[in-house]
Amino acid sequence: MESLTGLPNIGIVLAQCLIEVGISTHLQLKEIGSKEAWLRIRARDPSACLSKLMALEGAISGVRWHNLDEVKKKELKEFFNRY
Repeated sequence: MESLTGLPNIGIVLAQCLIEVGISTHLQLKEIGSKEAWLRIRARDPSACLSKLMALEGAISGVRWHNLDEVKKKELKEFFNRY
């Protein structure tokens, strides 16, 4: 869990969610991508929110999710609304 919690936006709870869906490193998260990681989490927890999706993308990008560019935020919102 330590390697995940060292990423922006990833606290102990989200790190545990990622581990439960088979993602235990930054490299795995990056390879899988925020959308697929979120879908895996959502399959286990239907209450997974947009903020969680944004947090995953920010972790991959190395920034707080609030600092994602507006184009990326819009893309993620559209993806979230499809599910």
